Amino acid sequence: MLSSQLLAALPTDAVLNGLVAIDPITEGKLTWTPIFIILAKVLIVFVLGLVGTMLMVWFERKVVSGMQNRVGPNKAGPFGLLQTLADGIKLFFKEDLLPNRADRIVFRLAPFLAFVPAFLVWAVIPLGGDFSDGKDGSITIFGQVTRVQLADPPVGILLVLALSGIAVYGIMLAGWASGSKYPLLGAVRATAQMISYEAALGLSLAAVLLSSRTLSTNGIVQTQDRFVDWNIITTGLLPFFVFVVATTAELNRPPFDLVEAEQELVGGFNTEYSSIRFALFFLAEFMNVITMSGVMVTLFLGGPQGLFDIPVIPGYIEGSIWFVAKLLLFLYMFVWFRATLPRLRYDQLMDFGWKILIPVSLGWFLLLAALRQFANGDNVASLRVVGIAGIIGAVAIGLFAAALNVSRKNREASSSLSPVPSPSASSKGAAN
Repeated sequence: MLSSQLLAALPTDAVLNGLVAIDPITEGKLTWTPIFIILAKVLIVFVLGLVGTMLMVWFERKVVSGMQNRVGPNKAGPFGLLQTLADGIKLFFKEDLLPNRADRIVFRLAPFLAFVPAFLVWAVIPLGGDFSDGKDGSITIFGQVTRVQLADPPVGILLVLALSGIAVYGIMLAGWASGSKYPLLGAVRATAQMISYEAALGLSLAAVLLSSRTLSTNGIVQTQDRFVDWNIITTGLLPFFVFVVATTAELNRPPFDLVEAEQELVGGFNTEYSSIRFALFFLAEFMNVITMSGVMVTLFLGGPQGLFDIPVIPGYIEGSIWFVAKLLLFLYMFVWFRATLPRLRYDQLMDFGWKILIPVSLGWFLLLAALRQFANGDNVASLRVVGIAGIIGAVAIGLFAAALNVSRKNREASSSLSPVPSPSASSKGAAN
C-alpha cells in the first residue's frame, strides 16, 4: 500500500524521462518484447565480459611469450585458446583455505568487491551503434528502439569513478582480513597507490568533461563525430597520456605492480587466497584491463565512431567493429608495458604521482578552462592566455624545483648527522 502511494505521488514525466535517458526502449509501455531485449542485453554483456577476460589472459600470455622468444600456451585447444578455461576449472576444484586468524565474513566478501564493479562498469560503455551523420547511436530491434549499451544514465562517467573506488575496498579488505602481515602490506600499498593516482585520473577526466560538456557516456561519444573532434585532440593530448599512466597505476599493472611485488610481499594482498576466491581476484584484474580500455576508447578515441565508413557493413555493426579495433590497441599497449618496462621503486611511484602527474594535469585543466572562458576562438586572446599561463607555469616550476632542492639538502644534512661505523671499527667489534 505504501509503495503504491509513493509511486502515485511521483511525477510521471520525471520518471519516464529518467527511464528514457537510461534506454529509449523504456519509452512508453513496457511490454514483453522490451523486457526480453533488456534481459538479452544483460546476458550478452555478462557473457562478453567473461569470454573477453578469458581471451585477454590468453592474449597476454601469447604476446609476452612472442616478445620473449617463447612458445606460450599451445596445448589446451587450438593455439592454446582453452588454457585459461583449464586453469579456471583447476582453481575451481582446489581446496578453499581459510586462515585461522582471518575475519571470516570480510575475507569471503572481499573478492566480490573487486570482481563485481569490474562487471558493472560495462553497463555504461557504448559497445556499438550508428553515430554517423549526427545520430545518437540508437538501433532498432524487433521494432524497438534501443542502444548498444546496457544503460546510459545522465551521470554515467561518475558511475565509472564510483565503481573504480569500490574496487579499492576489495583489495584493501582482502589484505586486512587475511590476518597476515604480507597481505596487509600489499593492501596498504594498494590503497595509497590507488588514492594517489585517482586524483590525476580525475583531473584528466575533468578536461574531457570540459570539452564534452556532458556526463553521459553516450553524449561524450556523440560530441566526437569527427576525428578532429576526438577528445584526444581537443584536450591537447596531455590529459590522454595522464589518464593512461594513472589507469595503469590504478590497475596495478607493470611498471606500477608494487601491490604484488613478489620479491617483497610473497604474493601481495591475495597471498592467503586459494581456489575460486583467488580466481575471482585474477578475473577482476584482467577484466579491469578490458573495462578501463573501453573507458579510454569512449573518452578519448570516439568510442564506436569510425575514421571512415566501411563498405557493405551496416552502420550499427560498423560501430562495434571500430570499438573492438580501438580496444585491441589499448590491450596490446598494456601487454607491451608488462613485457618491456621494469618495476619502479615505491618512492618513485609516489613521487611521480604527487609531484608530476597531479600538478601537470591540474595546470593543463586550468589552461583549458581559461582558453574556453577568455579566448572564445580569438587567436590573439588565445596567445595572451597561453603566454600568461606559461609565465605562471615557469614560476611554479621554479618554486617547485627550489622546494625539492631544499628538501634534498635537509635529507642530506640529517643523514650526515647520524654516525656511520667505519669498517675498521666494525671489524674490531666482531673480533671482540
